[in-house]
Amino acid sequence: KLNKYGRPLLGCTIKPKLGLSAKNYGRAVYECLRGGLDFTKDDENVNSQPFIRWRDRFLFCAEAIYKSQAETGEIKGHCLNATAGTCEEMIKRAVYARDLGVPIVMHDYLTDNGLLLHIHRAMHAVIDRQKNHGMHFRVLAKALRMSGGDHIHAGTVVGKLEGERDITLGFVDLLRDDFIEKDRSRGIYFTQDWVSMPSVLPVTSGGIHVWHMPALTKIFGDDSVLQFGGGTLGHPWGNAPGAVANRVALEACVQARNEGRDLAREGNKIIREASKWSPELAAACEVWKAIKFEFDAVDKLDKPAS
Repeated sequence: KLNKYGRPLLGCTIKPKLGLSAKNYGRAVYECLRGGLDFTKDDENVNSQPFIRWRDRFLFCAEAIYKSQAETGEIKGHCLNATAGTCEEMIKRAVYARDLGVPIVMHDYLTDNGLLLHIHRAMHAVIDRQKNHGMHFRVLAKALRMSGGDHIHAGTVVGKLEGERDITLGFVDLLRDDFIEKDRSRGIYFTQDWVSMPSVLPVTSGGIHVWHMPALTKIFGDDSVLQFGGGTLGHPWGNAPGAVANRVALEACVQARNEGRDLAREGNKIIREASKWSPELAAACEVWKAIKFEFDAVDKLDKPAS
C-alpha cells in the first residue's frame, strides 16, 4: 500500500499525545510526512476528546496525507486511532477513515474494509510481565497474526521498551516468517508452520533516535517499521527537520549496508559522515548524543533447574 521497498518503513508517533487541536494535529502530521517520513500515527490516548473530536482529527489528517503526497510524489499514510467504547462505533470510525482514503487505522487491540490494521500494545506490561498469572507477549503476538493484524509494536532492543535481543527477534520471526524451526535459545518452543497466513510487520518504537538507526536497521531488517516519536518531534528546528534527519540517517544506513559495511561496528561513523551534508541530521546528533537507557530486561528465558 505504501509502495516502499529495499528499506524499513519510517514512521512517527505524534506528540504531545494530548492537547493539540485537530487543526494543529493535522499540521504536525503534514510537517512530518513532508519532511520524508512514510507515515505517522496517533498515540493510544488520542480518541475523541472535547478539544479534538475524532471526525475533525480524521479530516485534518487526511488533508495532511494528500497534501504531502502531492508535494513529495511519495505515498504517505497515517494510523488513525479508531478505538471506541463499542464495536459498532469502532467500525463506524474505520469505515469513515476508509471513505476518506486513509490507508491505515489503529486499534488498541477489523480484518475487513481493505485497511491496514496497526495494533498498539498499550498496557501490555500489565498482561505479559506478571509471571504468576500473565500471558507472554509471544502468545499475544501470535494471536494477533491469527486474528488479522498487519503491524504490531514489538519492542526496540536498543530503546526504552525492554526486551532481550534473542527473545525479541524470536517472536519477530514468528510474526514475519511462514515457517520457523524450534529454537529454545530464542524462546521458540516448537516448530511453527503458518502455511499461507499473512505475516505481520514488527514496529520498533519507544525511546529511539538517530544514533539508534544503524542498530535498528541491522537488527530488524527491511521488513519492519522504525517509528520515532520524540526522536522526530523533539528536533530543535521543528517537526519537518526532525523527519528529514531520520530519513537521511535511514538512507545512509541502508546504503552503507548495501555496500557491505558493518553497521554494528561502523554505525556511529556512518551517521557522522551523513551529518556532514545534512544540517538537520547534525542538529539531531547533537541533541541525542548522550541519551541512553540502561536496565536489565524483565522478560528472560526460563533456565532449566540444575
